Amino acid sequence: MTVPASPSPASSRPRPSVIVVLTDQQRWDTTGVHGNPADVTPEFDRIAREGTHVEQAITPNPVCAPARAALQTGRFPTATGVFRNGLPLPPDIPTLAGSFAAAGYVTGYIGKWHLAGADQPDGPVPPERRGGYQEWLASDRLEFTSDAYRTVVYDDAGEPVRLPGYRSDALVDAAIRFVADHHDRPFLLFLSLLEPHHQNATDDYPAPEGYRERYQGRWLPPDLAALSPNAPQGGAHRHLGGYLGQIKRVDEGVGRLRDALRSLGIADDTVLAWTADHGSHFRTRNGEYKRSAHEASVRVPLALTGPGFTGGGRIRHPVSTIDLVPTLLTAAGIPVPDGVQGRSLLPLTGGGTDPGRPAEAYVQISEDHVGRAVRTDRWKYAVAAPGADAWNEPAATHYVETELYDLHADPYELDNLAGLTSHRAVADELREALRAWLERAGEDDAVIDPAPPRTAAQRRPDPEVAALPWSEARFGHQPPAT
Repeated sequence: MTVPASPSPASSRPRPSVIVVLTDQQRWDTTGVHGNPADVTPEFDRIAREGTHVEQAITPNPVCAPARAALQTGRFPTATGVFRNGLPLPPDIPTLAGSFAAAGYVTGYIGKWHLAGADQPDGPVPPERRGGYQEWLASDRLEFTSDAYRTVVYDDAGEPVRLPGYRSDALVDAAIRFVADHHDRPFLLFLSLLEPHHQNATDDYPAPEGYRERYQGRWLPPDLAALSPNAPQGGAHRHLGGYLGQIKRVDEGVGRLRDALRSLGIADDTVLAWTADHGSHFRTRNGEYKRSAHEASVRVPLALTGPGFTGGGRIRHPVSTIDLVPTLLTAAGIPVPDGVQGRSLLPLTGGGTDPGRPAEAYVQISEDHVGRAVRTDRWKYAVAAPGADAWNEPAATHYVETELYDLHADPYELDNLAGLTSHRAVADELREALRAWLERAGEDDAVIDPAPPRTAAQRRPDPEVAALPWSEARFGHQPPAT
């Protein structure tokens, strides 16, 4: 379903440049503005306070490629065809870069892409699979062509380039060079960092020297505190120091990038958005780090600053990150292409309202299981397709309720209310909201069976089931470890 774009800003305003900073696998609650006490993100917090903070930002799919396809197109993963990793972004779908280039912007991409498809090598990406970006310094699967102090990306000609420094610093340095080269004309720069994703080969979070030690033991969110003892290989207790150390260094790098904008005199004319593709539950909900409907997987940080967003305050309405494409286009006065399924966030800035916006954010789950979820300000409602082939089937026409959480009472989703007779009316209302989202996303209608009924006395799960990772307990399999 195509949602009409919001009116463009006044044409008399100079066209802003746009920078998107994308982190990989960053939970929303790593930021100070979400209450994290470790002081990891002072720069993100500054952007959120001075600009616009989207408090409840939800990824459309907690897997790298589907989320990234959505961020480039403003469409749900099933609408792009990239519903799982290994599928290329189709060249015939309008993209963020294509729209900005058509408006006369110079466009550049730096970092991790993950949209070239499994038939391509890990690193170089052919020009026709670059989503319309003109200047290129990236690796398709950066986690396999780099480690913490050895960053290899590929240039416009597909040749390898080794960048010096810690990985996120090396990519930020490249971004600063791009900005310096193009500051005299409007540009779109998409800076896609790998941090704080784990290093696949070692299953570790290689922070810069001294940063892991700074944060080890400083903070453990309630979901990980409760569930990590059952997670394999120590879960968050082992990894959270490195994870937070990586984020701290990214935050410092974004601060340097913003300093470059100030020194070039273009800070006030540049929109900067910072978000993540998805979060991480550290193997507490299934056999790896994401691919579940839980907040730890699907809720991400999102803050924007610059023209249209400075002084925008807090957006409390749950939104999807597919909204970023129409938001940035509208902020730049560029028409939103037909087929975009997101909605501009600009009507919500400064305490505004968007009367046509649904109350829920919508999530598609793939690879671990074929699932769907809606997330309101208070409720999370999730369903899964029994017996579906989660690697090859993008959707289903039969689902079963698996989860219902009251986020006001249980923000870290430790008490599953699915099947409770006391909450049947709530689940029924959310089921219809989910079916409405199936239609908006262009999916077939589906039968959604209620969860097996339980009474309040049966509220706690069987201890043997509770000790298993989430998906293994229900579906008997684990997703690929990517």
